[in-house]
Amino acid sequence: MVSASVVTLNKGRDAHLARLLEGLARGTPPAECVVVEMGAEPPPLPDYGFPVRRIVLGADGLPLARARNAGRRVASGDHLVYLDVDCIPSPDLVESLDADLAEADGLICCEVRYLPFGAVSDGWTPAGLHAAGQPHPVRVFPEAGREPTNNPGLFWSLAFGVRTATFDRLGGFDEAFDGYGAEDTDLAFRAAAAGVPVLLTARGEAYHQHHLACDPPLQHFDSIVRNARRFHARHGLWPMDGWLDAFARLGHVSATWRDDDLTVLRAPFHAEVAAVRVASEDPF
Repeated sequence: MVSASVVTLNKGRDAHLARLLEGLARGTPPAECVVVEMGAEPPPLPDYGFPVRRIVLGADGLPLARARNAGRRVASGDHLVYLDVDCIPSPDLVESLDADLAEADGLICCEVRYLPFGAVSDGWTPAGLHAAGQPHPVRVFPEAGREPTNNPGLFWSLAFGVRTATFDRLGGFDEAFDGYGAEDTDLAFRAAAAGVPVLLTARGEAYHQHHLACDPPLQHFDSIVRNARRFHARHGLWPMDGWLDAFARLGHVSATWRDDDLTVLRAPFHAEVAAVRVASEDPF
């Protein structure tokens, strides 16, 4: 057992959560796994061989920053490993991040490989998931050791580790970022300003289970716009610019959004959200 506490958030992804916990059980177990349920209290979980602590955060929507902070308050480990509920960890993920954090202070991200629809079935193996998964095209991980990046925008909250003391010193996630978008990028920019680097590690990986998605994520239009404005007011640049450009092309925000404080022209209709759903065979 390692000293790291794993924290994950769940809202209606019970099958994905079961795979995440199964993945943790196949490796060196964490000190505990804290599951923050963003909604009603779910049915009990089976015994996975390590402590699983569940808390219910009764809230509408996706209060991601608040939920992650709630998980940290319950966690007891010296190190925190945050895993998205869609991620199945490799057997060495927790142990490797725990070791990295013992050696280096930073926000340490491991590689995430995206799985197509139907890639996870009974009898799955880490080797099979690795082969089926596709790496993210923007993030290049080292072949050995850890490498810093001078672009905190490459930080992602899907699978990362941080020392608990460092997380507390940074103040955790800013809960004024309400809903989906930019709360993790804000953490990385504040960390960089405080001298805490974003590090990419060669050790450990996670396998992102497929789920319905939209490109651009019009289903989160309101929170993305709101959180982009907050990020810009604090850091002086616009986050999620690819999504905002797509919103402009679709006529939802002004084409001159970079210069006019992101003027909303109209919210998307349900049919427009449905029209941008990603094909099931596409892992991203």
